Amino acid sequence: MTNENESPLPVITVAGAGPGELEQMPLGVYRAVQQAETVIARTHKHPAIQSLQHEGFNIESFDHIYESYDHFEQVYAEIVEALERRAADGPVCYLVPGHPYVAEQTVHMLKLRADAGALTVISAGGQSFLDPMFTAAGIDPNDGCQLKDATTFYQTNWSLTEHLILSQVYDSFIASDVKLTLLERLPSSHKVTVVTAAGTREEVVETVPLEELDRAVQLSNLTAVYVPPAADETLRFRDFSKLREVIQTLRGPDGCPWDQKQTHASLKRYLLEETYEVLEAIDEEDDDALIEELGDILLQVMLHAQIGEDEGFFAVEDVIETLNEKMIRRHPHVFGKGAAGDADEVVTAWDAIKAEEKAAKNEVSESLLADVPQTLPALLMAEELQKKAARVGFDWGEAGPIWEKLEEELSEWKVELESGTKERASKELGDVLFVLCNLARFYKLNSEEALTSTNQKFTRRFQYIEQALYASGKAPEDASLEEMDGLWNEAKQEG
Repeated sequence: MTNENESPLPVITVAGAGPGELEQMPLGVYRAVQQAETVIARTHKHPAIQSLQHEGFNIESFDHIYESYDHFEQVYAEIVEALERRAADGPVCYLVPGHPYVAEQTVHMLKLRADAGALTVISAGGQSFLDPMFTAAGIDPNDGCQLKDATTFYQTNWSLTEHLILSQVYDSFIASDVKLTLLERLPSSHKVTVVTAAGTREEVVETVPLEELDRAVQLSNLTAVYVPPAADETLRFRDFSKLREVIQTLRGPDGCPWDQKQTHASLKRYLLEETYEVLEAIDEEDDDALIEELGDILLQVMLHAQIGEDEGFFAVEDVIETLNEKMIRRHPHVFGKGAAGDADEVVTAWDAIKAEEKAAKNEVSESLLADVPQTLPALLMAEELQKKAARVGFDWGEAGPIWEKLEEELSEWKVELESGTKERASKELGDVLFVLCNLARFYKLNSEEALTSTNQKFTRRFQYIEQALYASGKAPEDASLEEMDGLWNEAKQEG
């Protein structure tokens, strides 16, 4: 029941002018326009609306707003505000092309305002361009059909395996953007069908190669483009869905015996190997190798996810969902209202959020070091342990004491080497390496990467020695240390 003291909500009737000619306009819409005192069209640039004007209907429009802004979002927001102001003075019939709920952003924005209790929206119906578009393209949408707005079309939001219809292809600039986006996944020869004024006496249907989309046809505000599904299966090789199908096949009944027998445990060694191969590709700055090696890492992820799905515990969607949730939750400075001045503040906030998550799950550890993986390489593990301890103040604030500690550990190692046991000497060597890692961390150097770089450098230089000796007819075991040392110095000159 409405309170007598409350003002009635503004009323806006949204009506669709149909896909083109006045004859295609539903009778109910015609009657709604006929009976309305105030009729405002989003645009006069529509055959049915122009016909209504010729019949004597007084129809205003928002065409002038399009000239005032550079972006459609601003245009649509201004139209909705203007409609709401006009409706405050009396009911308004808002006339849009096609059907009011098909590719009509302003109507959806009005509906949101209605849901918020700001106004009342009544639908008078309409006919969209889709039915005549299906006829012109000769397709059955039941096979799978996608409708996209060409003005917001981007590479990843459509499927190659279903019919694709792009609305709002009203000029060559939009057509060019659409063409370039489609060319990311389709060959230039792929045929597309351009339909203008679908279902009217002025209908034009033209099929052209994709590469000619923006220059071989005439475009208008009644133009839509139909893109048929891709028949070439190799075009799907860039799609995540295709990768999942491949992994499912490999693990399936008629798949590969090796893939079928793998378990989470048996794949551990391969994940580690592939990780080091990725690091090597990064160090060598080899993009082609990095693409391949990252693919091998992704293969490991997909195999583990498929094993989880086969066993009924989890699927790759669970992995993706968990990752998305975590990234958004731990980056409030990006996805929320938080703020972070620099990378260090981000790390601090990340750790705080992580601790809150553990507390919420009753997973608070007795030790700050408990979540450092025990399978990390020794130098990397040392750095992680030190960083964890440093976050609660267990760290030197300057380099001097660390250098002193290094000298102390070196002396203790020398003593054990001269008069101690091998076991004690090994422990003291570990202490030396641990302090060296701490020193590297103080100077913001990564000891694991540093030693890896030296290993690679040693490999290059020793291989230079081998090649030089073989070229002179000698094997390395036949050369003297002095001779090899000379070649080593030559290798140093090479880099």
